[in-house]
Amino acid sequence: MVKGISRQVIVVQAPDPKLFEQAIFILKEDAVGEGVTDEVLLKEAQSVIRGANRKRKPLYLYGAVWAIGGALLTGLVWLATVLI
Repeated sequence: MVKGISRQVIVVQAPDPKLFEQAIFILKEDAVGEGVTDEVLLKEAQSVIRGANRKRKPLYLYGAVWAIGGALLTGLVWLATVLI
């Protein structure tokens, strides 16, 4: 149990209730004081729920980068052992 702390929260109902009923967002202490309205906070929370702010990086590029890096490192080690 946490004592002596009060926080402002936004509770958003999940658009697809198969896995989650609701999401709870804990607001920063200075979020409301900066002139942000309740509507803006609710829209931001809903956009996060819908995944509008997600920027997925293509995973296939990571595999290609690691494969090329491994091939280069292997080639350099092989070259160093042959020349020395």
